[in-house]
Amino acid sequence: MSRPGRIRPTDVVRFQEDNASYDTDHVATEEPLEIRVRAGDTVQTLAVTMRTPGHDFELAAGFLFSEGVITTGDEIQSIAFCSDIEPGAEENVVQVNLRGNELPDLARLERHFTISSACGVCGKTSLESLEARGVGPVDDVLRIGSDTIYSLRDQLRPKQAVFEVTGGLHAAGLFTIDGSLLSLREDIGRHNAVDKVVGAALLAGEIPLAERILMVSGRSSFEILQKALVARIPVVCAVSAPSSLAVDLATQFGITLVGFLRPGRFNVYTGAHRFVGLPTDNLDTDS
Repeated sequence: MSRPGRIRPTDVVRFQEDNASYDTDHVATEEPLEIRVRAGDTVQTLAVTMRTPGHDFELAAGFLFSEGVITTGDEIQSIAFCSDIEPGAEENVVQVNLRGNELPDLARLERHFTISSACGVCGKTSLESLEARGVGPVDDVLRIGSDTIYSLRDQLRPKQAVFEVTGGLHAAGLFTIDGSLLSLREDIGRHNAVDKVVGAALLAGEIPLAERILMVSGRSSFEILQKALVARIPVVCAVSAPSSLAVDLATQFGITLVGFLRPGRFNVYTGAHRFVGLPTDNLDTDS
């Protein structure tokens, strides 16, 4: 079975001042991925997301985990591409085979629709839905220094191999508390990139991620903070701004949220008390 690549060449006409020339450029591949779940003899499509091919099993596992379909990696028996569909589409359908004979209650997920790489995972945008799932605040043990945060962006950017060629992908990186990069995933959807990172950790048996830092390119949204919360990640950093609901979620569940991480500066929107060695004596420790 031929898998689609992450990069595709395309013809372009380049304009520079009054000159025009034919050339070849490269764009990031965008393909649909249908995620199916199976338990016993029952198979059901859970979602279709637009993604960049690669690490598809991790994406599926991370998506199921962050949405509460599964709570541990042990619930997954196997993951495979489907071969019972029309030729040429097999690489875009992933089936997650669960242990046991009955599917979880999927109706409550409000997830039976197509989601795009642009909007990411939409629909469940209430803090109450997380509380109803029994998700509580993250642990408040981890402490970090500003030098660690400053180092994250410098490590993330050089490792974005597909972005380097196309300029069109988001990235998510998982770091240790001293700033060592553990894993990085790229995708045309920032939420997919986070699912891939979390899915990799889930399949490796590394959840919860209570001593890890998540760094994302672009902005941080409710969906990204939700995925971090379910994986128990206490610190989330982003190159750009957070949304208002991302700030609300981080505040309610005790996540340190960093935005506008640039050379020599960053903003801390919630959880500034986790930083050591900073002049934060006048800050509210509950901020």
